[in-house]
Amino acid sequence: MKQLTAMDKGFLLSESREVPMHVGGVALYTLPSGADTVEFLQSLADNLGDAEAFLPPFGDRLKTGRLGLAGPTFWEPDPALDLDYHIRHSALPQPGRYRELFTLVSRLHATLLDRNRPLWEMHLIEGLPKRQFAVYTKTHHAAVDGARSVHIARSMLSADPKSRLQESPLSLNSWQRYRAMLKRDQPSGPSDAEVRNVVEALKSSFDSGAQLYGAARRITRAWTGEDSLLLPFLKVPTSSINTSIGGARRFVAQSWPFARIRTMAKAYDGTFNDAVLAICGGALRKYLQNHSELPADSLKAMVPVSVRAEGDVDSSNAVASINADLGTNIADPAARFAAIKASTEAGKALFADMSPAEAQFFSMLLQTPGLLLMPLGLISRLPPFNTVISNVPGIRETMYWNGARLDGSYPMSIVMDGVAMNITLSTYDKNVDFGIIACRRSMPQVQRIIDYMEDALAELEEAAGLARVEAKPKSTPRRKARAKTKTKSKTKPKAKTTVKRKVKAKPRPTTKSKAKPKAKSKAKPKRR
Repeated sequence: MKQLTAMDKGFLLSESREVPMHVGGVALYTLPSGADTVEFLQSLADNLGDAEAFLPPFGDRLKTGRLGLAGPTFWEPDPALDLDYHIRHSALPQPGRYRELFTLVSRLHATLLDRNRPLWEMHLIEGLPKRQFAVYTKTHHAAVDGARSVHIARSMLSADPKSRLQESPLSLNSWQRYRAMLKRDQPSGPSDAEVRNVVEALKSSFDSGAQLYGAARRITRAWTGEDSLLLPFLKVPTSSINTSIGGARRFVAQSWPFARIRTMAKAYDGTFNDAVLAICGGALRKYLQNHSELPADSLKAMVPVSVRAEGDVDSSNAVASINADLGTNIADPAARFAAIKASTEAGKALFADMSPAEAQFFSMLLQTPGLLLMPLGLISRLPPFNTVISNVPGIRETMYWNGARLDGSYPMSIVMDGVAMNITLSTYDKNVDFGIIACRRSMPQVQRIIDYMEDALAELEEAAGLARVEAKPKSTPRRKARAKTKTKSKTKPKAKTTVKRKVKAKPRPTTKSKAKPKAKSKAKPKRR
């Protein structure tokens, strides 16, 4: 049996009917040539159940003592594992559009997992056009984080379309083979995890007090205003996103070319994550403006940061977090990017000299006030942050599952009281796949965020002097999205994206931008 960590138990303790604490995702696949939909999906279901022993948490359930979750909590093998309960075959109602798919997964994502069983479900969904099918999965956050989810997905996929799995990808044997493959790719000698374990064991014997003192010093500096970017609750405005939530969810998804976002980031001398935050900040600014709810102070986003050691694929959760400024009070896109970049650099500097254990401990201390305010119903008045934006590094090549081509993978995360929307993204092949989950009651018309993200990206490119290029990913379905341009210049197909100038952002006075004509560009599935 494996004991749950304090962070793992925290996800269980904070769960309620309105706030399910599971993460998941929707993957789109294209059937192999000549395959029958029903027969192929049944063969996938049969293969998923073909295992002598399952990888935790797929074969394990929770075990608690007399104190319940207040005492030691473990994962133990489930003696009555019912795979027909966990692996389900569904079909969409006609006409089987992405709208029907996202309606279904929104409903599935809103329901709690049964704690008397292993905390996961997988739904194989047919009924999409163009020989596509979808796979929706959800697993409790106490069992996995985003990085481990990617490893689990990677272990069941292959770059070879002719590869076929002989045993369940959820089996312990398959996982051990995957770990052995990763180990072969690493240099010989003691692993990073082994060295880290020895060092941390020694440190915990001699300077645990110093670690606590250092964390306390940082928090004191933040409360006194010296590190205002680092501490939740400081200069975090209230907004319509920060309200109490109900149990219903709405999910929307979209993709953009990775090269397009990376090129924009380089133009501003920033990182890929800075560019993503700038896109999201611009979209949230427009959403709140259109609802006449834009606060005077900038929105802040909690940005999870992986502290997982290289080669560590078994830890359930290895995550710290920073608070990033989204620059929603700045009209100029270049100045907004500069504000975001400054805040992320300050956050990364905070963890630069911390071990993974220190980083997690420090993040938990920062979020403690929010956990205390949540049951009191005060989280919307003193929000620790306004939303969550998480980047999960994914797979950078075309992959197949028993010959079915993976077309896109859209993450689904958690919303909670006081934080009614979550944006998670994952890179796959040549694209960046965004998944947005929100409370249906608290965030009306959340599907428009997708359009506003395209508008924000186009504005940032225009401010950087970038030539716009229409990217055409292979066979992945896309919708027409709106993009802003100042001129009626035509885009040349297959032209290389070029940077006309580097942008050194300077603060500019806030002005209301004039409406611009709309041009059309391509992006991925979106529910309306």
